[in-house]
Amino acid sequence: MTGVEGAHEDAYGAHEDAYEVQEAGGAASGGPAPTGALGVAELPLGPALEAVLMVVDEPATEEHLAKVLQRPRRAVALALRELSDDYARQGRGFDLRLVAGGWRFYSRAEYADAVESFVLDGQQARLTQAALETLAVVAYRQPVSRSRVSAVRGVNCDGVMRTLLQRGLVEEAGTEPESGAILYRTTNYFLERMGLRGLDELPELAPFLPEADAVEGDSPEGIPSFDVDDSGDSQTDH
Repeated sequence: MTGVEGAHEDAYGAHEDAYEVQEAGGAASGGPAPTGALGVAELPLGPALEAVLMVVDEPATEEHLAKVLQRPRRAVALALRELSDDYARQGRGFDLRLVAGGWRFYSRAEYADAVESFVLDGQQARLTQAALETLAVVAYRQPVSRSRVSAVRGVNCDGVMRTLLQRGLVEEAGTEPESGAILYRTTNYFLERMGLRGLDELPELAPFLPEADAVEGDSPEGIPSFDVDDSGDSQTDH
């Protein structure tokens, strides 16, 4: 074996030894770290926020994002607002909004027709007029029982209430002390779908709704129920 060949063989053996050490270390730690990988706290904050917000299924709070990305909440809040302003200034097809106490990406209102055309693709997915009216009564009178909602609308609302429950727009909120009737309120999903930060952003319509006590009569839960499908109101709703 020549000196050159011996040198090559020694170098190759050293390379193999180093590779085995790296493999052993990788197996112990769950796999070798990618070259140039950064810790979460060292990642650029703006792109890191974008990456996380791309996969959330509900608005993410500033506190949660700060904890996940290991940054001060103030820095996260500032970065989120800067991103939102940048998207608006660039006229992007999406924007970043603070809704229901957290941040999430939304398609921009100007492109709603394009999004609706893609999502629905000829299918009707909107709430019926009866469901919208019932949801409005719950929103402005919550927590409220089904009989009070029915009294305000003047028709039985059991079927529509089931639809709203199934769609996650309303939820149970305890019982009425006097009658034991189940009370209902709107959910965070309702705020998200309406694009509201909180119920205080609802339009000032409550003064124009009649007081339920004035129209519901003597039967708090006396309005009969009817079996209905999810597409609309009960048989008594016209």
